[in-house]
Amino acid sequence: MGERSVAPPAPELVVEADGGSQVMSPTRTYHVGRDPLSDIVLHDLRVSWHHAVLRPVGDHWTLEDSDSTNGTYTEGHRVRAEDVGPGSVIRFGNPDDGPAALLKGVAHSAERPSSVSLPSATGTFRSPTSVRPLPTRTVRIGRGADNDFVVDDLVVSRRHAELRATADGGHEIVDLGSHNGTYLNGRSVQRAPVAHGDIVGIGHSAFCLVGDELQEFVDTGEISLDVQDLLVQVDKGRKTLLEDVSFPVGEKSLLAVVGPSGAGKSTLLNALTGQRPADRGTVLYDGRDLYRDYAELRARIGLVPQDDILHAQLTVRRALGYAAELRFPGDTAQAERQARVDEVIGELGLQQRADQPIHSLSGGQRKRVSVALELLTKPSLLFLDEPTSGLDPGMDRSVMHMLRTLADDGRTVIVVTHSVLSLDVCDRLLVLAPGGRIAFYGPPDETLDFFGYAQWPEAFEAFEAEAGRDWAGQYRASSHYRQYIAAATEQPRLDGAHAPEEAPRPPKAQSWGAQLRTLVRRYAAALTADRTFLAIMIALPFVMGAMARALAGSKLTQESAMNALLILCVGGVLTGAANAVRELVKERVIYQRERAVGLSRSAYLMSKVVVLGLITVVQAVVLTLVGLFGVDINAPGGKGVFFPPLVEIALAVALLSFTAMMLGLLVSALVRKEEVTMPLLVLLAIVQVVFCGALLKLAGVPGLEQLAWLVPSRWALGAMAGTVGLERIVPGKLTADPLFDHSAGTWLINMGMLVVLSVVFGVIVARLLRRHEPAIMRK
Repeated sequence: MGERSVAPPAPELVVEADGGSQVMSPTRTYHVGRDPLSDIVLHDLRVSWHHAVLRPVGDHWTLEDSDSTNGTYTEGHRVRAEDVGPGSVIRFGNPDDGPAALLKGVAHSAERPSSVSLPSATGTFRSPTSVRPLPTRTVRIGRGADNDFVVDDLVVSRRHAELRATADGGHEIVDLGSHNGTYLNGRSVQRAPVAHGDIVGIGHSAFCLVGDELQEFVDTGEISLDVQDLLVQVDKGRKTLLEDVSFPVGEKSLLAVVGPSGAGKSTLLNALTGQRPADRGTVLYDGRDLYRDYAELRARIGLVPQDDILHAQLTVRRALGYAAELRFPGDTAQAERQARVDEVIGELGLQQRADQPIHSLSGGQRKRVSVALELLTKPSLLFLDEPTSGLDPGMDRSVMHMLRTLADDGRTVIVVTHSVLSLDVCDRLLVLAPGGRIAFYGPPDETLDFFGYAQWPEAFEAFEAEAGRDWAGQYRASSHYRQYIAAATEQPRLDGAHAPEEAPRPPKAQSWGAQLRTLVRRYAAALTADRTFLAIMIALPFVMGAMARALAGSKLTQESAMNALLILCVGGVLTGAANAVRELVKERVIYQRERAVGLSRSAYLMSKVVVLGLITVVQAVVLTLVGLFGVDINAPGGKGVFFPPLVEIALAVALLSFTAMMLGLLVSALVRKEEVTMPLLVLLAIVQVVFCGALLKLAGVPGLEQLAWLVPSRWALGAMAGTVGLERIVPGKLTADPLFDHSAGTWLINMGMLVVLSVVFGVIVARLLRRHEPAIMRK
C-alpha cells in the first residue's frame, strides 16, 4: 500500500480591513462584525453586530455569512459560504461601497515586517513592532540612548541586557544586573542560550529570533485573555469554589463579573491574577500561559483591591511619587518618574486634586488614585475588586465610565462588582451562580432576558430561591454559549496548567537599601502628616513622666521608689506598644499589593522598626527625664552599675519601649481587624504590670517565674532596680529578687534579654507577614 498523503494546513493570511491589518492563524476562526469583541471589527453601520466568520477548513479558508442583515459579498455577488484565499476582496453590507477586507498571503503583504508570528510556544500571531538582521556581535538592550537597541519603557533599566553571538554561531542573552529582570520563555535568567523561536522578555517587549531576523514585539496593551476550564477546590477537594469556568475576553474590552455572595467572584479574581492559581485549567494572556510565564507577565497585570492601596495622609502627587520610586528601576531619574506620575494624574482627571491629601477626596476620587497607582507601570490587563463599593449612584457611574475609557484607550479591564447600575457600559458580563459555575456570559443587555426577569434583584433572588436549579447547564445548552464562548474559543484547548512548583520571586525594581530608604521616607511623611498621631506621640511621654515625677518626689524612698519605677515601666510599654499596634494591620492591603510587585518583606519591616524605633526611643528618653530629672535616685554610692543612674534608667526604659514596640508589631501582624488592637493594648499593659515583679513575687515560683521571662517589663524593672539598689531602699521578700541585684552581670543579663525578646518578636512578625502575601509567593 502506498503512503497516505497528508493535506497541508490552511495558509497564514494577512487581512487588511478598516485601516488596519492582522495575521490570521490557521489554528482558529475569526469573527467579523461591529461587536467590539470581534476579531475583525468594522465600524460601518451597514455591518451587522455579528456579520461573518472566516474559518480554516483543511488546506484553505472559507467565508461564512452569519445571517447578516445587509449581506456579505465577493466579486459583486452575495454569498452564504465560499472559499477564499490570497487576493480575495470581501465587502460587507454593500457590494459596491461597503467596507472591504483584502486577504493577502503572508509573503506578499507590504503593510508589515517580514514576519508576523511570535514563536510557536505562545500560539499568538502578531506583527512585530520592529525587525532587524540577526546580530553578528554583541547587541546591548536598554532604556538609555547609548544602547544598540533602545527600549522606551520605564520598567527597563538603562543598560538592561546583552544579546551576544556565540562562537558556534548561536546566541545567548545576558542580564546586566537589571532591576526588573530578563526573561527567557517566561523564566528569569542571568545568562542562557537563545534558540530560534524562544521569547526574550524585557519590560513590555519580547524579542525573538525568527529566520535571519531579530524581531521585537511590544505589548501596547491591546491583548486578549482566554480562560479555559478553571477549577478551584479547598479542603483537599471536598469543597469546590470554581468549576469548569471558561470564557474569552477580547482586546480593549471591559468585562464585569457579578453574582450572589459566595458565587466565587473573589476566587476567580485571584485565579486570573495569579494570586491564587487555579488547581486545574489555563489562563492565556494573549496566547501565553499566565501560570507558566507568571514571573514575566505579572508585571503587566494591574490589580486594584476593594480597599485603598495608598497612604491616605499623603497628597496624591506625593503618594504616587513614592510608589513610582518603588516600582521603577533605581537608575530612573526623578524627572522621568515625575513625568510618568503627572501623565497618569492627567489620564485619570486628577489635576485639580494632585496636591490634596488623599483622605480629603471623595470615594470616587480615591478610587481613581488607586487606579492611577496601578497605571504607573502601564499594565495591559487591569483588574478591579468592587471599585464602586460604598459609592453613591453618581459616583458609581463615574467610576464605571472611567473604566470604559481605560479600556477604549487600549487595555483589557475586568471588574468584579455587586453593583448593577452601570453594567451597560461593559462589553461583556459574566454572571457566576452559587458553586462557582457560569450562569451567563455575553452582552449585558441580553442578560436579564436570558434569565427571564425584568430587574436584577429578581434574578439574584432566584439564585437563592432556586438553589437546586442547574444554571450552568441551562446556559451551556443555550445559543448564547455557542455564540459567545464556544465559537470564540474554537482553537485547540491547552492541557490544564498548574502554578510552578516553586513560586517565582518578584523582581525588585530597587536594591534592598534603596527600597528601605524610600519606605522610611514615605512612612515618616505619612506619620508626620497624621496630626492626631503626632499629638498622641508628643503628649504620652509627658503625661506618663509627670505621673512618675509625682510619685518619685524629690528622692526615691521606701514609699516612692517601687511606684516610680513601676510607672516608668508602664509608660515605656504604653508608648512603645501604642506606636506600633495598628501599623501593620491598617496597611495590610497596601503591603499585599506592593509585595506582589516586588517589595522586600524585610525592607518593609525594617522601615517600621527604624521609624517607630527612633520615635519610641526619643519618647522613652523624654519620659525618663520628665519623671526623674533632678530627683535624688538614691543609688548605692550615688553611682549606677556602669553609667550615671539617670543614664542607666533611661537606657532601660528606652530598650523596654523598643521591645514593647516590637511586641506591638507582633500583635498588629497577628490580628485581622484594626478595631481589636486597642483592647489588646490594654490587655498587654495589664500583663506587663502583673508580671514585672513589682506586685507579685516571681523569683522561685514555678510556672510564674518562667512565664515572666517572656514579659519585657520583667527585665526592664530588674535593670532599673539593680541601678538604684531597690532591695536596699525597699527591703522585703518582694525585692529579694536575683534580677534586682546591683551588679554588672545581672544588669547585662536584664538588658540582654530585652534585646533577645526584640529579635524574637521581629522574627515572628516576619513569619506572620508571610500569611498575608499572595499564595504563589509563600513557597
